[in-house]
Amino acid sequence: MEMVPLAPACGVEIRGVALTQAQGDSLEAIRQAVYENGVALFRDQHDFTPEAHIAFARRWGGIDLNNYFPLTEDHPEIAVVRKRADQVTNIGGGWHTDHSYDQVPAMGSVLVARTLPPSGGDTLWAHMGAAYDALSDDLKQEIEGLEAYHSADHIYEEDGLYAQTDMAADLRGQSLRTGATHPVVIRHPHTGRRLLYVNSAFTLNIVGRTRAESLPLLQRLYDAATAANNTCRVAWEPGSVAIWDNRTTWHLAMNDYQGHAREMHRITLTGEPLAA
Repeated sequence: MEMVPLAPACGVEIRGVALTQAQGDSLEAIRQAVYENGVALFRDQHDFTPEAHIAFARRWGGIDLNNYFPLTEDHPEIAVVRKRADQVTNIGGGWHTDHSYDQVPAMGSVLVARTLPPSGGDTLWAHMGAAYDALSDDLKQEIEGLEAYHSADHIYEEDGLYAQTDMAADLRGQSLRTGATHPVVIRHPHTGRRLLYVNSAFTLNIVGRTRAESLPLLQRLYDAATAANNTCRVAWEPGSVAIWDNRTTWHLAMNDYQGHAREMHRITLTGEPLAA
């Protein structure tokens, strides 16, 4: 197993391993690489069928079913992240971390490329450990002990952001209500690294402050989080699989392939409670 950094502070490509066979020591090495680097990329996994996808996720741990995305008919564990050729809006086109609006956010995801445009559709990740480390000492002190409130209602509900777009009919769960409070800075449960845990999609306000009062501080954190030094970029190919840690990273799906279809299959991995 060979590990090659995708960027200095974020991401790793893991070579010489077949995910269909990964278990025991090799699976543990993959876990640690994801926890530390935020995202791990695997190329040429052409035998990673939906059944293999599910089996790998079960070897990792629990599977969380997605409440909003379409599910594959034969495999409800797999959420379909797709954009048809005639659609303009894509899912995940802004920086975010999945499921931060849950009381126990998902650990991460296993994403498989199924249908790709001829070019474009890359995914970017940003490392929240690198982001926190780069904050000034004054800003670290300012956010110490703060908590923030997260929700997805303004995005997924019946009159939310996606309801105004051409992908509204594809979504489920618009009647669900979400909301969770988490520390602004958490410790990774496996590495102990301090991580910035707010995001511009789902974080609404600092606890004890209105949204208007919260936004100046949140915007400073968002700007720091997406600094170029913290990010990596993956250009998808047939057979590509990415596994990422939602605690350690944000991600963004580029929407630069108008007129072409893109379909990815995603399994969400069960997480654990977060703590400062």
